[in-house]
Amino acid sequence: MSRFWSKVVHGLTPYTPGEQVQMPNLVKLNTNENPYGPSPRAIAAMQAAVGDGLRKYSDPSNAGLKDAVARRFGLTREQVFVGNSSDEVLAHTFHALLKHELPLLRPDISYSFYPTYCSLYGIESLELPLNERFEVDVADYHRPCGAIIIANPNAPTGIALPLAQIEALLQSHPDQPVVIDEAYVDFGGESAAALLHRYDNLLVIQTLSKSRSLAGLRVGFALGHPDLIAGLERVKNSFNCYPLGQVQQAGAIAALDDVAYTEQTSQAIIASRTWLTSQMQALGFDVLPSHANFIFTRHPQRDGAQLAAALRERAILVRHFKSPRIDQFLRISIGTDEECGKLVDALKAILA
Repeated sequence: MSRFWSKVVHGLTPYTPGEQVQMPNLVKLNTNENPYGPSPRAIAAMQAAVGDGLRKYSDPSNAGLKDAVARRFGLTREQVFVGNSSDEVLAHTFHALLKHELPLLRPDISYSFYPTYCSLYGIESLELPLNERFEVDVADYHRPCGAIIIANPNAPTGIALPLAQIEALLQSHPDQPVVIDEAYVDFGGESAAALLHRYDNLLVIQTLSKSRSLAGLRVGFALGHPDLIAGLERVKNSFNCYPLGQVQQAGAIAALDDVAYTEQTSQAIIASRTWLTSQMQALGFDVLPSHANFIFTRHPQRDGAQLAAALRERAILVRHFKSPRIDQFLRISIGTDEECGKLVDALKAILA
């Protein structure tokens, strides 16, 4: 703490990411990283981008990357915004689109960066509780507000809303921006991008960190009406005109174009998730229905923090949250079949 800090800094509670630790023979299932490597085409493109050209600034308009995103979703370049990770895209979204006289509506259990952004940008927000099944109840959002943000599939629960319920939100709030954060949508969710041609208040945000196995590259993007995208560009260009370097853009373009590879690895993760869910249920765990690359689970007779600590002693990392209502849950990323097997074997020993 410093006397030179501003009032804003004094009031901030920064986001806490999952641990990135070094441990021998570690099974790392705590940060929702993809267990499979990036597309070989993406790696080749990044290697080709490393050269003398790096002495020059990258394209500030990110035109090539925007065109790749537009191709993937059947949109125009003017409907695409890109940034240095979906977290940065979200930050610009909060700044540009979500501060209004009425409060922002968001779930009480969701991505924990949302309250941090609200604090940073002075945005009044109202947390709406998930129901007893840990689902977003769309009916709760049919009230006056300035904007809405929902992660779909939600994090850390993994539960997804069907597209019809997203559309109901859009129809009930035609004059407010509705942001759908789709970091995990490729693992079984329905993308709201299909609704973009009908709703000018919809913004969809995705990342290359999960289904494209590029968490270390830090690339995210938003899809929406050109007027929403223009607002994001105004904020971005008042902050950093060159957020994405040449290597980032080259790798991202190749990864987006390699649709077959993304589908192949996503399907492998879905299959492993199905197997792991059945194994956890056989061990007595409650497992929420997941459409993400993780499961959210608890054991009715074992403390969540103690289970996480016991797994850590066996060099297996999972994520435990101390927040009310979910302090007995573990969020477990889907690893390779071998890693999932090691987790199940460790839990059998712990529960014996």
